[in-house]
Amino acid sequence: MEIKESRSKPNHLSKLRDIIFVGSSVVFNLAVSGVYIAVKIDNMVLLKVFGLIVALLIIPFTITLWGYIRARAKDKIFRNIIVLCYLLLEVMLDYVLKIPFREILPLHIFYILVLYAAVFSMIGVARRINRNAGLLVITAFLVLMGCLIYLFVG
Repeated sequence: MEIKESRSKPNHLSKLRDIIFVGSSVVFNLAVSGVYIAVKIDNMVLLKVFGLIVALLIIPFTITLWGYIRARAKDKIFRNIIVLCYLLLEVMLDYVLKIPFREILPLHIFYILVLYAAVFSMIGVARRINRNAGLLVITAFLVLMGCLIYLFVG
């Protein structure tokens, strides 16, 4: 009887950690989509709200990283670190340094590469969790892509 209890608690925690990761990944993709729409309609209030949501995702991704470290899930740890690197880069460039890095081509290219590394890391972890989680994060990413197209074409 004790064996079941000791096994069920870590399993419950790993499911919670995975739910937090997938939920944060979906929120990330939708918040970045909101940033694109806010830029398109030139609404600075919405831009700040969605930008703050993206920046605050450092908290749940740090929690999931800590959980993956404790669970020794090496592949999830590495991918979660990539996501956190992007979020830290975003905070540093937009909120701390406040430099117009989107106007500096080499910095902007680096920023975009790190963004897509983070997004594909989210998809990779979600797919490792299960197929439905992967499909959910991919769907949110496709919404992001649609909003990016709307930003430049619509």
